[in-house]
Amino acid sequence: MATINKESFKIQGEHLLNKVKELVEEGNIRKIIIHDKSGKELMSFPLTIGVVGTLLAPVLAALGALAALVGECTITVEREAQV
Repeated sequence: MATINKESFKIQGEHLLNKVKELVEEGNIRKIIIHDKSGKELMSFPLTIGVVGTLLAPVLAALGALAALVGECTITVEREAQV
């Protein structure tokens, strides 16, 4: 049974897209959740091994639009723990 670790990052909206791209490139991410500064969930998307390139493009486009609308936000990342 895999253990899931959660990690959160507080960032400004203009850095949202770059941070998500950086996290996706790490490759061990299972899910990314984005919250506004009050804690309300704005967006959530799972990442599976097959999600790359063109399949991720619509999500990144939506993130770009979201980044333009939010000031401060929190990215919560679920990672599968390496045992």
